Amino acid sequence: MPPASPTGAPRTFSRRTLVAGGAAVAALAATAACGSPETITVGPAGRPTVRVLAFQAPSLGAFLPAVIKGQRIDEAHGVTLAFSFTTPDNYNTEFASGHYELGASAALLSEALRTERGIDVTYLFNLFDYFTAVVTADPGIRTLPDLAGRSLAAATGTTNHAMFVWFARQAGLDLDSSELMNQTPAGLSTMALLGRADATEIWEPAYSSLRATRPDIRSLDVGMSAWPRRFGTTSIPYLGMAAHSAWAAAHPDVVASLFRIYDDAARWTVSNPPAASALIAKATPRGRAPTLQRLIEDPGRLRMNVRPAGAIRQEMGAVFAAGRETGYLRDNEPSSIVYQGL
Repeated sequence: MPPASPTGAPRTFSRRTLVAGGAAVAALAATAACGSPETITVGPAGRPTVRVLAFQAPSLGAFLPAVIKGQRIDEAHGVTLAFSFTTPDNYNTEFASGHYELGASAALLSEALRTERGIDVTYLFNLFDYFTAVVTADPGIRTLPDLAGRSLAAATGTTNHAMFVWFARQAGLDLDSSELMNQTPAGLSTMALLGRADATEIWEPAYSSLRATRPDIRSLDVGMSAWPRRFGTTSIPYLGMAAHSAWAAAHPDVVASLFRIYDDAARWTVSNPPAASALIAKATPRGRAPTLQRLIEDPGRLRMNVRPAGAIRQEMGAVFAAGRETGYLRDNEPSSIVYQGL
């Protein structure tokens, strides 16, 4: 039986699909000769190598690359993906400068903000929808408004927090009334474990690791139901693959191959949680396969949703609208941010 997709739909492979895939690989090898030397090279055997930048583990950006390389899914598509992993700060510098033209840790709001700063990028496809959590061990904190006058540890410079600002407002919490304790994403787990703040905003995969270490800690209702009431959709595109627009326009076959590789990796992951979690744990510092397996088996937390950008234009528009409502974004996004070639 064909493996299930991340949304539960079975996948079928027709002869036309396989022939088209082979043709795309041939075209990919041909375009590599005129591609950017930093992004595409061709080895002695004629196999194209495509360089991709992502956040280092533990992060959702490093999640599927571990599966892609462990299962050699890229090679099955006639391509070698050469992943480089770095910190968020370095990622933003390297991708924004164009040193890397492909980014696999592309937060949708971050890409919109890049366009406001004059960097012409496009969101190719989505990988994960938005998830965040606020955890606390304080018995006096039961709802988000209870955080008024209390301390909240958060990575305030991240787009995850920028999205949380919208949900906090819908729940009736003015974050100016809370003491925000800014931390790096890696430092949030420590803050929660040691109780150095009254509450901590945290997301996956750190959230699963925290719950495994401190099962007594409570999660507040972030109010995700406010999103469909406001925007009419439950899907919140959050993290995916982005590229510099000129590069994507010049290499549509590369983009198509990237989508197929990631789509296959996602389908295999949700169909094989024990094997997938073992691969991801091996590539993650202090990674624990049982914790990761439970995360993969819980779509409500992992929220893996591999979709072409052109198929989720409305959902992306809702994210941009929320960014404008909170002041994170000032301008309407250019139409070019939604890649239409898939």
